[in-house]
Amino acid sequence: MNNQTSSLELSHSPVMISEVLKISSPLSKKKFIDCTFGGGGYSKEILKFSNTNVKAIDRDKKVSSIAKELEKKFPQRFKFYQIKFSQLESISSKSVDVVIFDLGLSSIQLDDLDRGFSFNSKNKLDMTMGLNGITALDVINNLSEVDLKLVIKILGDEKEAYRIAKNIVKYRNTKKITNTNDLVKIIEKSKKKNFSNKINPCTKTFQALRIFVNKEITELINGVINATKMLKPGGKILVISFHSLEDRIIKYFFSSFSRSRSRPSRYFPENKIPKKNLFDNYKNKVLRPSKQEIVQNNRSRSAKLRFAIRSKDEFEYPEDLKKKFKKYLDLEAINV
Repeated sequence: MNNQTSSLELSHSPVMISEVLKISSPLSKKKFIDCTFGGGGYSKEILKFSNTNVKAIDRDKKVSSIAKELEKKFPQRFKFYQIKFSQLESISSKSVDVVIFDLGLSSIQLDDLDRGFSFNSKNKLDMTMGLNGITALDVINNLSEVDLKLVIKILGDEKEAYRIAKNIVKYRNTKKITNTNDLVKIIEKSKKKNFSNKINPCTKTFQALRIFVNKEITELINGVINATKMLKPGGKILVISFHSLEDRIIKYFFSSFSRSRSRPSRYFPENKIPKKNLFDNYKNKVLRPSKQEIVQNNRSRSAKLRFAIRSKDEFEYPEDLKKKFKKYLDLEAINV
C-alpha cells in the first residue's frame, strides 16, 4: 500500500502552486476546500501552514490511499470526501476562506493506461474519473451517430466529427469496439493527414468523450456555483483550467457576476440588471505558468489560472450562467 501511494504521489505535480499560495494567502486564511485532491499536491502545501484547515474532495477512488495517509498525519486539520463538485455543499456550510479547482485530467489518471484516458493505451475504453454511470465504451457502442457527432464536435471542437462518428458506427455495426486501440485506428482512418499539425489526431475526440462520460461541464458549473455560495465575504475562488471551454465558462462567471461588470446598454431597464454581485471588482486577468515550470512539468503548458473575490452581497443564484452554457448542459444530459 505504501509503495502504491508513493508511486501515485510522484506522478502528480501541482500546477502553478506558487501562484496559488500567493493568491490564497495561507498565512492569514484558515478554511480551505481543495476540490480536486488528486495526488494531494495543493492540500499538502497548504497544510504546511499551521493555522490552516483543509477539506478535500475527489471523485476518483484511486486517490483515497493518499488521502488516508494525510488524514492520519493531520487528523485535526484535514478531511477527505469521495464526492463530485455537484455535491460540494454536503461537506460544509458558509464561511470558507478559499476554494481551489484544478480542472481536467490528473497525471494519476492519464498515466494509468488501464483506464483508457490515453490514446497510447491498448486496454479497455473506460475514461471514468469516478462515481460514473457510464463508460466511454458505452458511449462509443451505443450513442446514435447524430449524438456522437454532436459530442465530438461540440465538446472536442473537432472539425471532422461527422466523418469520425460515421466510421465509428460503421465499425461497430460489424464488430463491437472493445478497446482504446480500436478507437484510435478509427479516428486515424477518419482524419485527413496534416503533417504540420503537432497535435495527435485523436486528442480532440478523446477529450470530447472524456468530458461527456464524466459530465465535466455540468459538474464544473454546479461546482463553482456551490463554492461561491460557501465562500465568506472576502473569500477567494481559484480555478485552473486546461482547455478553452472551461476557461470560457470561468471567465464569463467571474466577469458577469462581478461588481465591475459593464452594463449591457444605458437603455437596458434598471430592474433587469441583477442588484447583487457575487464578486468584487474582477480584473479579468488570466495567469499562466512560468517558462521554468513548463520545462519542469510539461502538463502545465496549457494551464490558465483565474480567481475572484466574494463580495459582501447576499448569495443570489446565477441562473444566467446555466442559460449561457445550456447547449453543453443539454448535450451532457443525453441518455446512453
